[in-house]
Amino acid sequence: MLHRFLPVLKIAAILFLTVLLLLPMARVRGLIQERQSLRDNVLEDVARSDAYAQTLTGPLLIVPYTRTLRETEYDRDQRPVTVTREVSDELRLLPELLDVAGQLATEERKRGIYRARVYRADAQLTGHFEIPANYGVTEDVESYRFGEPHLALGISDIRGIGNGLTLRTDGVDVPFQPGAATSVLPSGVHTPLQSADVTLPQRMNYEIALMLTGTGEFNVTPVGRETNVRLDSDWPHPAFVGEYLPRQRDISSSGFAAQWQTSFFATNLHELLTRCAEPGAEGCQAFHSRHFGVSFVDPVDHYLKSERAAKYAFLFIGLTFAGFFLTEVLRRVSVHPVQYGLVGLALAMFFLLLLSFSEHIGFAGAYAVSAAACVGLITFYVGHVLDSHAQGLGFGVGLASLYGLLYGILSSEDYALLMGSLLVFGLLAAVMVLTRRVSWSGMEVSR
Repeated sequence: MLHRFLPVLKIAAILFLTVLLLLPMARVRGLIQERQSLRDNVLEDVARSDAYAQTLTGPLLIVPYTRTLRETEYDRDQRPVTVTREVSDELRLLPELLDVAGQLATEERKRGIYRARVYRADAQLTGHFEIPANYGVTEDVESYRFGEPHLALGISDIRGIGNGLTLRTDGVDVPFQPGAATSVLPSGVHTPLQSADVTLPQRMNYEIALMLTGTGEFNVTPVGRETNVRLDSDWPHPAFVGEYLPRQRDISSSGFAAQWQTSFFATNLHELLTRCAEPGAEGCQAFHSRHFGVSFVDPVDHYLKSERAAKYAFLFIGLTFAGFFLTEVLRRVSVHPVQYGLVGLALAMFFLLLLSFSEHIGFAGAYAVSAAACVGLITFYVGHVLDSHAQGLGFGVGLASLYGLLYGILSSEDYALLMGSLLVFGLLAAVMVLTRRVSWSGMEVSR
């Protein structure tokens, strides 16, 4: 009678060992998150000492003015009295055309075993302003006194600005000065412009050469009535971010080229800018959120791949134990639960080796070294457990194939779930085919 329950007891022991081995795997996953957190701190430290993600906003034409208002009030005797007061504010004009051409070169900064990616942008901003008469003021013009206009360029982290930032307008070079000199831009630079006859419409051409350093992302706010942006880089894994996707893109192993094109009809920035009375106003927040660009963050780094690999630990251990158990059934040999546990620990060590080596030699090399070490150890051990080097070698070949399939799944960003599902289904089908003649009640194979 006890003989009939031996298969059930053996399966229960194997399941218990599988669950038990998930405890060290949980520790490995915690270690992965800890090392990833250390890496993120290094990236933050590099950005803090160099420059954070950069967003270009502008150029904007800022015209300060003082307006004289005459209002009627009533004194104590309810007699009308004319009161004169002055209000100071600024007009903000957006360019008619904004063309941005940028070359983004990436480089790595090392801090110990960790690496942070920094980019250097060589950007050219060109275009023109169509300045209406009296800067667009059409009512009560005589009450306005216009101050000296200036051009403002918003740069989110001014520490990344290179030397020699100048504005070329109508053949004249004018250096920029620190500060955006407008409440609508939290940080940036500005340059004063020569006053002209404000009663006549004007056209002002501009050219700005900008060297900028940053980390993480590079964004552009499309402030032009027509905005054209082209970015070229040597980074082969761009992630396009922001409110608008590029109209054209070309991505290869040597880098990417992307082009954006927007208009006032799509951005609505003119209306948002008029509602931007204070930096914290709703209109200002919406204005600064209408940008697009590219992210240089590695989409699948070795920590993320190691974490994804660790999620397949249960599948690895379960399939290996299933292979052992099938060997017992089909070859009529006995494998002790302790031997199951030692093989399971060897599988768990693979994920720890993978994490350790990937910090030094990259994920692909670490995966090859760790898989070779674990497959070699398990092949040697299983050959002696089964007292057959041929069966041990066959078991090792199957395990190596499983590692190869897992690497393909981990390397795929878009088809990982599909490939994983097909792998599990294929292995389940193989088990069902191989055990189709097994009498589970007596653990015998029918002929």
